[in-house]
Amino acid sequence: MTQPRKLFIKTYGCQMNVYDSERMAEALGASGYVQTDRAEDADMILLNTCHIREKAAEKVYSELGRLRPLKDANPDLRIGIAGCVAQAEGAEILKRAPVVDLVVGPQTYHRLPAMEAAVRAGARPVDTDFPEEDKFEHLPRGPRARRGPTAFLTVQEGCDKFCAFCVVPYTRGAEVSRPAERLLREARDLVDRGVREITLLGQNVNGYHGAGTDGADWSLARLVRALAEIPDLWRIRYTTSHPNDMSDDLIAAHAEVDKLMPYLHLPVQSGSDRVLKAMNRKHTADAYLRLIERLRAARPDLALSGDFIVGFPGETERDFEDTLALVRAVGYHSAFSFKYSARPGTPAAERPVLPEAALDDRLHRLQALITTQQRAAQEAMVGREVQVLVEKPGRLPGQWVGKSEHLHAVHATGPGLERGRLARVRITASAPNSLAGIAV
Repeated sequence: MTQPRKLFIKTYGCQMNVYDSERMAEALGASGYVQTDRAEDADMILLNTCHIREKAAEKVYSELGRLRPLKDANPDLRIGIAGCVAQAEGAEILKRAPVVDLVVGPQTYHRLPAMEAAVRAGARPVDTDFPEEDKFEHLPRGPRARRGPTAFLTVQEGCDKFCAFCVVPYTRGAEVSRPAERLLREARDLVDRGVREITLLGQNVNGYHGAGTDGADWSLARLVRALAEIPDLWRIRYTTSHPNDMSDDLIAAHAEVDKLMPYLHLPVQSGSDRVLKAMNRKHTADAYLRLIERLRAARPDLALSGDFIVGFPGETERDFEDTLALVRAVGYHSAFSFKYSARPGTPAAERPVLPEAALDDRLHRLQALITTQQRAAQEAMVGREVQVLVEKPGRLPGQWVGKSEHLHAVHATGPGLERGRLARVRITASAPNSLAGIAV
């Protein structure tokens, strides 16, 4: 009996890449591959890459250097580059890295089985097209295994916003929304396989405008309401959003749909109107703050997360102080913050950059403020009871780990805890990045 070939996937970056890696594994599973968590055991290695962070391409080439000894020891090992670096670099990857056998962009990974077959026939295929066909509908289906209690579901891809710092419109393409019926079908399948919480994904997820089951285009709010009707789906989340697409019906959904969790990731990037204009964000700091007021009026316990870039070209100390003022006004439960780094091909890439010392200083000050807010938000949970969707055993005997309604990581002990259960937990302590509690 032929032994199954083994597939190792290393995923970089966002949740959408995690979802894409799962689909790649399913696609190659139909061709006889089973996943392994050890690159040393693999017959095929895929690096599913992200192009958002600084020197993303160089980090991929460094990883390929680390993989070269495996290829030298096993010439039959196949190595592929997928994702946004693959889209941006294309055939250049094959020139710079002879160990690579195939390059596939984020819109064409449904073609992986055919590309893998081409590699076995001696080719080195590159596919970075933006095809008209729906890749999700053309993915070959592998075995439908049981799933953990949480899952991602991509509902929208691409972005039409063209922020001056961002490569997404160039690597993921224009905004495309998947038809609602296909999403509902995939969600029901996930629930049948054990999933109880689904996070809807999109580069601009609240810009969703997919064809609905009634013949009209649906908004994200309409999709959320339809998903909420699936009986054994207990929780719904979505990420990442743009302030300009936070519509009235989506705000209303936060008030009216119990299964929509009270957590929202809503990037603003800067608190300076001058910098926001230079970023091509098309909103002001005041408009963002008024939007937060409306959201909190709809859902008073809403936990907010955001994204910030410090040191965007031309940012002054006054501009940065405006960002700190906005953070103080909002009061975030968590946030992601980064020093500006130029992405090749974006409008901001040609602008003069700030001194590294200024970038480091501003990032440190911003992160100190965000950390203070995060710790205050977590400490406010001590003594309260939360619902935790239990995901996996913890490190300590009898301990289980899961997420609260507000996406806090909770380490819980006590009776009746098991994977996939929604448990009531009384919070007893707050750690830097998690909460601890006892099941009640």
